[in-house]
Amino acid sequence: MPTYDYVCQTCGHEFEAFQSMKDNPLTECPECQGPVKRKVGGGTGVIFKGSGFYINDSKKKDSKSEPAEAS
Repeated sequence: MPTYDYVCQTCGHEFEAFQSMKDNPLTECPECQGPVKRKVGGGTGVIFKGSGFYINDSKKKDSKSEPAEAS
């Protein structure tokens, strides 16, 4: 569930709310009961799952890239 940022249009109080995406946006400030507006932000984190996201995961081992041993 995402965290949404809100700001009160009356007193300027800023707060966060942990809500489901299906929930309606909050309409009332917890401080003064004035109207609030949900802020638009990049609060979502990126989660990488699976292999191939790191340099050591995406390289293939081949004999040409390794140094040859001296005889």
